[in-house]
Amino acid sequence: MSLNSIFQYFVPKDKKFFPLFEQAGANLIDMAKLLKENVNTTDLDHRKSLSKKLEDLEHVGDNITHQIHLELGRNFITPFDREDIHALASSLDDVADFIHGASNRMQLYQVERATDPMIELADLILEATEHVAKALFELKDLKNIRNITDSCVRINSVENKADYIFDKAVADLFEYEKDAISLIKNKEVLSAMEDATDKCEDVANVLESILVKNA
Repeated sequence: MSLNSIFQYFVPKDKKFFPLFEQAGANLIDMAKLLKENVNTTDLDHRKSLSKKLEDLEHVGDNITHQIHLELGRNFITPFDREDIHALASSLDDVADFIHGASNRMQLYQVERATDPMIELADLILEATEHVAKALFELKDLKNIRNITDSCVRINSVENKADYIFDKAVADLFEYEKDAISLIKNKEVLSAMEDATDKCEDVANVLESILVKNA
């Protein structure tokens, strides 16, 4: 191994990790936009096309996560704790999984028309991912701690709204939906969407942990 290679091994790879996190955040916004479009269409062919695009973006997210893990293995020095980098990458990947999962369930269960709560949850998922992406962009400059904290607070607020919408929607399903199969289908889709907001809150929790350690 050359002296230059040894030197490069110990150089902090801020230029590696932060762009990957920003790519992951931007990818989540793209996925959330597709999910919103998905629940607002009744054209089943168009929905199938949107589901395929979402699946492709979920794979993009997987590749970004894999790249982050590779960089962790390659670099001795990291911009913040290795455990936090791993946790942040994993929580971002979970958000992508559940956004894709919600779309996939609509496709597999042949949900022809999204309910109002599904549309509301899709809006909240998009809002949450926008705050996630904003916080990730600010992460490379920890001088703007207030901006990251503000995004985390907003993510938590969105998640609380999503919890209320989900609980109310499920209660209404049990009270008014007489078709058991339809009830199960709708509940499964709603559950995946609510889980996506939960995972956004997990991202916020990791970010807050990073702030505490590095402030």
